[in-house]
Amino acid sequence: MKSVVRDVGEVRVLDLEGKITIGTGDLQLRQLIEESLTAGKNKILINLKGVTHIDSSGIGEMVGCFATVARRGGKMKLENLPAKINDILQVTQLITVFDVYDAEGEALASY
Repeated sequence: MKSVVRDVGEVRVLDLEGKITIGTGDLQLRQLIEESLTAGKNKILINLKGVTHIDSSGIGEMVGCFATVARRGGKMKLENLPAKINDILQVTQLITVFDVYDAEGEALASY
């Protein structure tokens, strides 16, 4: 998985690309979240536009990161869900857990 980290005001945006799967992207995602929180960034927006595949480990890591951010007083939101990931979140009912946005401007304004 490739990632680009950028700050837009107080929000840390993580642009992800590739696969979030066991042993690769899942650990990378956790590391990106930890680094953001350590840097004092607890408003985190994950852009999933470039994600081509996610497995159960990747979904589990997203839920774990969501809980970690919430425990530390922050908010983690998602944007630009590819159809496959949207379907997975719908089937698992996790779509009700995450705040999901189609446009970055809308997502940033929600903080």
